[in-house]
Amino acid sequence: MKKLVISLVLVNLLAACASNKPAETTAAPVDSGAKATTPAPKTAIAPVTPVAGDPLNDPASILAKRSVYYPFDVDAVQDADKPVVQAHGKYLASNPNRKVRLEGNCDERGSNEYNLGLGQRRADGVKKMLELGGAKSGQMESVSYGEEKPVASGHEEASWSQNRRTDIKYAK
Repeated sequence: MKKLVISLVLVNLLAACASNKPAETTAAPVDSGAKATTPAPKTAIAPVTPVAGDPLNDPASILAKRSVYYPFDVDAVQDADKPVVQAHGKYLASNPNRKVRLEGNCDERGSNEYNLGLGQRRADGVKKMLELGGAKSGQMESVSYGEEKPVASGHEEASWSQNRRTDIKYAK
């Protein structure tokens, strides 16, 4: 009976986390061998953010940010994004079994060849910073998609600024 009650409470907690609604306890409290005859009052439990011990799964963590952005025609990581890259470097150093693919991207301006080269320099720059943070070279691969994988489809600076990036993608 005690295991059943604990299981029901855990199911409620997981359901609450998935729906971002407070969980309710519906099982009666169980004390050593006595059978419960009345249900426990429904009490709200604060939702728990599922992190499963891995800060990559915590949306409040700096590791939740997985893109590094650049000004026009620049391949150096900007000061605003350096803490993000450094945090990912420390994470990779302490989790040697994790692997990432660094995907360099550009806006649509420039030739295909130029943008492929610029995207590769951007991805390689992030890779170098991750290595300085303790990540091993074997944990990372860097590729360039040039202008082929835009996240914004407009043809103005607001869209272009979203497309000039390096994405940090962890392997499953």
